[in-house]
Amino acid sequence: MSATVLLVHGGLWEAMDADAFWGTTGITGGLTSYGLEVLAPDRPRQPSGWYVEVEVLGEQLAKQPGPVRIVGASNGCTVAVLLALRFPDLVDRLLLAWPATGDDAAANERARVSLVDRGCPPDAAVGLLAGGILRGVRDDELTALERIRVAVLPSVPENPSHQRKTVDALLRSIRGSRELAGCPEPPTPTFRNGGSPPYLDQLVRTIVEFVN
Repeated sequence: MSATVLLVHGGLWEAMDADAFWGTTGITGGLTSYGLEVLAPDRPRQPSGWYVEVEVLGEQLAKQPGPVRIVGASNGCTVAVLLALRFPDLVDRLLLAWPATGDDAAANERARVSLVDRGCPPDAAVGLLAGGILRGVRDDELTALERIRVAVLPSVPENPSHQRKTVDALLRSIRGSRELAGCPEPPTPTFRNGGSPPYLDQLVRTIVEFVN
């Protein structure tokens, strides 16, 4: 039985949707061109906590016969990890791409201000940003991911919201995890404007090789 790939887009609190992250950037089409079955649902736009996102995406995940490979992006890495922990018999591979930096006071303060400015209640903003290496995830929970294949894909170049130290901390915390070739985050102009070779081609091949 072939595996299903679940794409969990980045953003937080009305900042992004699945089509803008995976669709218009060409990633979904690139993956399906390799014959992969791809699910790319929208995350809840105004979650009061991470549990809301896990409940919504978990309903879709539970319907899959398995195995499922999850690709989490930026703040979507939190949802991806929590789903993998909740469905240990269904998820057998996890790719954490451009993980959002959670253990940085300056990054969290910028994110908090942005969330509140977009209408997120202050208490909910604080709760969404709480955690360790990843927001919404305790560092000790990461050790449970050792049972599956895990890879981390860095933002290259790094930026204040997606710092290299987060990639290094995840690789240290998840035994057996490995680093894949990095690139800019898909929604950014740098990604869209390509590269040599084009970032889209590189990213699609990297994901395909990992999930297969």
